[in-house]
Amino acid sequence: MASSQTTPEVLWAQRSSTFDPERNYIYLTISVPDVPEKSTKIDLKSQSLTFTGHSDTKKTTYHVELEFYGEIDVENSKTNHSARDVEFVLRKKELKEEYWPRLLKESKKVHFLKTDFDKWVDEDEQDAAPDDDAMAGMGGGMPPGAGGDGGFGGIDFSKLGGGGGGMEGMEGLGGMGGMGGMGGMGGAGGGMDSAAMQQMMANMGGAGGGGEGEEDDDEDMPELEDEEGAEKEAPKGESSKGKEPAGSAPKIEEVS
Repeated sequence: MASSQTTPEVLWAQRSSTFDPERNYIYLTISVPDVPEKSTKIDLKSQSLTFTGHSDTKKTTYHVELEFYGEIDVENSKTNHSARDVEFVLRKKELKEEYWPRLLKESKKVHFLKTDFDKWVDEDEQDAAPDDDAMAGMGGGMPPGAGGDGGFGGIDFSKLGGGGGGMEGMEGLGGMGGMGGMGGMGGAGGGMDSAAMQQMMANMGGAGGGGEGEEDDDEDMPELEDEEGAEKEAPKGESSKGKEPAGSAPKIEEVS
């Protein structure tokens, strides 16, 4: 049994421009559900379009011929085929501010041709309308949403601290400029005795190079003794090692 022939519904809208060819086009949609691309034949010329497509599920062949009001730039026009319809962005050949008064050459009204109100913008409101990239996704155009996150994989940079803050055991070392020769230890000034120094070095662990060599350095380091320590040790009559630390000032005892 031969299949029937049906004239499909055709929707259209347009944009115009005197200087930008990409904003000077006809938007055309031919509603042909369940017509695979391999079963369609499209003949687009500068002043006409002929479409034929067969649907096995609908058991019908869609056919329509359109003769345009003006000329089309065939080479710069695009087509997009989906399961429901075939869309065209037909670039007008003449750059002109005025809209075409109609799509077809003849002014006679045809029942299958309708205005696409979802895409239509009045001529005097084009500048205020948001840009709708009609070429996007058609004929190899760039698909929407290709930006991505720049390869950072959703890392929360606010959780990456500004440096070495929060290093355990390093609190209170005011100005340890790089540990270079222990210079710049803001808190290791005048009144620190040998016991405090040794405790501090033990807390620092391997920060200054670590290992057995650090213990040897501690043994060779002369003990420090402040005035308060000297007063406490004076009654015993001897220093912590039985001799005065190298480089210290002689003790002066009060004579009553």
